[in-house]
Amino acid sequence: MFRKRSDAFGGALKQNRLLQKLLLLAIVLVIISLLPTLYFRLRSHNNNERRELRLSFESGAFESAYRQSAEMLKDNPLDSTLLSIHGFSAYELALSQINNFDTLAFMDESILSLRRALLIRENSPELHYVLGKAYFYKGPSYAELAIKYLEKARAAYRAADIPEFLGLSYATIQDYRSSVSAFALALTAEPSDLLLLSIARSYFALEEYEQARAYLLRSLDISRDSRTISAARLLLGSVLVQIGDIPGAEAEFFMVIEESGENAEAHYLLGELYFLSGDTTRARAEWRRALRIDPAHGPARSRLNI
Repeated sequence: MFRKRSDAFGGALKQNRLLQKLLLLAIVLVIISLLPTLYFRLRSHNNNERRELRLSFESGAFESAYRQSAEMLKDNPLDSTLLSIHGFSAYELALSQINNFDTLAFMDESILSLRRALLIRENSPELHYVLGKAYFYKGPSYAELAIKYLEKARAAYRAADIPEFLGLSYATIQDYRSSVSAFALALTAEPSDLLLLSIARSYFALEEYEQARAYLLRSLDISRDSRTISAARLLLGSVLVQIGDIPGAEAEFFMVIEESGENAEAHYLLGELYFLSGDTTRARAEWRRALRIDPAHGPARSRLNI
């Protein structure tokens, strides 16, 4: 009796296990049959997200593209396209900030994303281009990195402002010959008063004063901006001092004061001019005027031993 019951129980158990296996197999088959549908739905959803992201970025909605790409990167942290768009958006947002702290924060994020993207896409001129400009805006201590990536971009990427950024970066590290070469290329693309002034500054640093004077005169000829005109006249006055035209230099410094009102740098340079001529009384008077206009003017304070 006991054996019969045991045999019956064993048979029921085997039957139950068989049913469980069949049920499990049926579930697996259903899942497998649904996989293609789920895959294509997920892929379609992902493609739609990427399409929306590209449309946001290309339409100039950089804040939306920045946030959207950041969210998508949580699931795909090594996606070079997402990293690139996030870095480009952060760069554009950095340029639109009013507060310098916010600008640098966005630039840092841009640089981080673009450097990560470059780990995956090593030869990307567009990434080099934006990364080089981001380093330029980080400040003088990053000028060498700006040059590194802008030079890489220049070899394969067409952007009219690359030579100008390179010229400014080379001037920052005092490689004035390379600076002049880069500015010369920029000049062929889009001449401007500021560009001409920048070239003149590099030539002045190279002590090539006639070249500096020629570019300053061209800058003054086309400029309509009062600050650029003042800067060009101040530098032109310094150039004229170097080539021995003291009356001409004095006239330029006085013209700055006449055109733009009291100017601390103009009075300081007049003081330097009078000091060179041996008139220390007039020199000290001009340095005092410079300090009254700008109490933080370091060279004037130094001259007066304050």
